[in-house]
Amino acid sequence: MSEERTVTATTGDASANEAPVPQEGRERRIGVYVCHCGGNISDYVDVARVVEAVKDEPGVVVARDTIFACADASQQDMEEDIHTYGLDGLVVASCSPKLHTTTFRGVARRAGINPYQYTQVNIREQDSWAHTDDPAGATHLAISLVKGGIARTRLTEPLEPLVVETTQKALVVGGGIAGLRAAIGLADVGLEVFLVEKEQQLGGWVSRLGTMYPHDRKGSELIDGLVAEVRRRDSITVFTNAELMAKSGSFGNYVAAIRINTDLPELVHVEVGSIVIATGFDTYEPAAGEFGYGIEGVVTLPEFKELVDASHGPLTYHGRPVRTIAYIYCVGNRQPGGNEYCSKYCCAATVHASVEVAKLDGKVHQYHLYRDIRTYGKYELMYTESRKRGSVYMKFPEDTPPAVAQDASGRLVVTTHDTLTGGEEVTIPADLVVLVTGMVPRKNEELMGLLKLPVGTDGFFNEIHPKLRPVETVVDGVLIAGACQGPKNSTESVASGLAAVTQSAAILKVGSAELDPLVATVNADACTWCEKCLPACPYAAIEKTEVRGRTVATISPSTCKGCGGCVPVCPEDAIDLRGYTDAQIRAVIDSMLEEPVA
Repeated sequence: MSEERTVTATTGDASANEAPVPQEGRERRIGVYVCHCGGNISDYVDVARVVEAVKDEPGVVVARDTIFACADASQQDMEEDIHTYGLDGLVVASCSPKLHTTTFRGVARRAGINPYQYTQVNIREQDSWAHTDDPAGATHLAISLVKGGIARTRLTEPLEPLVVETTQKALVVGGGIAGLRAAIGLADVGLEVFLVEKEQQLGGWVSRLGTMYPHDRKGSELIDGLVAEVRRRDSITVFTNAELMAKSGSFGNYVAAIRINTDLPELVHVEVGSIVIATGFDTYEPAAGEFGYGIEGVVTLPEFKELVDASHGPLTYHGRPVRTIAYIYCVGNRQPGGNEYCSKYCCAATVHASVEVAKLDGKVHQYHLYRDIRTYGKYELMYTESRKRGSVYMKFPEDTPPAVAQDASGRLVVTTHDTLTGGEEVTIPADLVVLVTGMVPRKNEELMGLLKLPVGTDGFFNEIHPKLRPVETVVDGVLIAGACQGPKNSTESVASGLAAVTQSAAILKVGSAELDPLVATVNADACTWCEKCLPACPYAAIEKTEVRGRTVATISPSTCKGCGGCVPVCPEDAIDLRGYTDAQIRAVIDSMLEEPVA
């Protein structure tokens, strides 16, 4: 069964074998494709009505609906239409451009259309998902959005990517497990690497850990092995007790200033083509009194891990034997009004610690008070082993967390409600209370300002797309890896480090790279150099220059990200944005109005 169904096709005088007609001297020939998205759109938007409403728009030659526009079969159908009807423009109304801009640009390129004469209209996130309670309104909005996309496409011009030469060197900021693995991978693909670590020693958090699951190797041993590999490679230069202080240049040709904090601080400048940020995380620090924190015997997960890793016999705390331990999960995470995200790793780390305790002394009573246990993948086996070794798991209600206090004798007492036994209140006398704390973003304000890196709502560095572009940022050539991006275990951190290696190699090994030409341009004849555009540019892409004896603004195309922030602040209308020109935006607005503005 075909995934694409033709609703309406207006073909003009094109025959089945007609070759594409040159664009000059004739009306545009645009193909419009409206996606069902498997029901994500069509459950709330009348897709057939949208196609019917736009099929007679000026320049539209063919209009169809399709179940999945991104499917291979649908892409092939689009390519066939481009050849059959001589299309010179493409409009796809589907999901977010973040997902499939590259996909449909590829369709256009393969079929002979300039890829920048394609427009993607978002009728999923910006329409169907936002108006599930109003199908009629959602359909009306979809029609308006698609008409706007057609209007923009009518005024598109063929653009060519910007080609920049790249420096075959990379900078890695952060010497934890992700940064070390990234540096080794970059060196192994033939790139020179500069590794910058803020601390005196390489290794990060993993270097402090004892035995890790599932390989039963100590974290310090893993780090020692990676550091030895780094030292073996002459192409890796390591700077410890050092910081990235400045960055200049543009994509593929950055100049980084590194300050080495010795008795006589020095500044080293290096030229690099890409930058991998792997600065890691901090651990949540409970407030005084939070779940009894501050009372002797109430410790955080990292403190408890150090205690367990240093023990070689029955567990003791301040010289006293530990016979009963209560673990309280989700401290500092999944808290309304606080850190609402889940750190993932802390459940597995705690369960593993309880197994290690049981191996040291099988008579210790261990109680796990949790909201949810997230020991995914192989960690499920560890969770099973923990229960087999005697750990008791109690699920507390989200609105009634455990309470920690001291009884008259000064002993710790934990009170909780166990939903697994009908919500019964349980009191647990404990020698040690472990607050299972998660990851929080490391304070990197200076680095964020320096590199212009965006952060998500959780405070961690934000990637372009978690599935399609998981380590790339909006700053070309700047990649993120490890737990600076979000909570990860060591395996996931290494995987993201290697993903950053792959992306860097793809950029640098060829010796040149292509950038989108959708950048701002300046009309030198209109510019009066009022400087209002300077503070509007978050990427420092604007400078002043002399043109025919006049001081005007100039924009570096390799630095500009096409955000358009400079366009509306120019009092002379001297700045325009390729692909989103003033004329195109006005055409979009007029086409979406019931009555166009005169």
